[in-house]
Amino acid sequence: MKRLGWINLLGVAALALLCAVQWQRDRRLNLEVNRLEKARQAQDVKISEQEKAASGLSADLARFKEQFKEAHADASEARTTLRKVQQENAQLEREREQLKASVTNWSTAVTARDNTIRELNDRLRDTTARLNDSIVKFNELATNYNASVQRFNELATNYNSVVTQLNELRAPRK
Repeated sequence: MKRLGWINLLGVAALALLCAVQWQRDRRLNLEVNRLEKARQAQDVKISEQEKAASGLSADLARFKEQFKEAHADASEARTTLRKVQQENAQLEREREQLKASVTNWSTAVTARDNTIRELNDRLRDTTARLNDSIVKFNELATNYNASVQRFNELATNYNSVVTQLNELRAPRK
């Protein structure tokens, strides 16, 4: 019995040792499970945050796609408008060059006209001076003619008086 007591004691000690080892192993496993659970919960939080971020990014991506489409449409419209403005600008430049040529031609024509007018004005001034001289000469001639006519009239009157007196003298007296 003593042996049995010792075997029993050894059995109880072995069992206690086995319980202690199992308890240690279970405790480590329990701590590992707790740590893993905390890690899982942290990962769940990260996943939910990342899902929120991903949904926000998806919304941003959708908004950016829409903005990109609008910007692309605006850019296309701007390119079309730019081409139209460039064509109008080219047309205006051609018209400007034509107008410059027209203004140059017009300016040349105006200068020629002014020169012609100046020459005609000089000729007119000369002609007017000659006309004035002719008018002065004509007036002198008219004055001389009038004086001659008056003298002729005086002479004619004198002649008529002489003829009348002569006719009176020649006429028989009754």
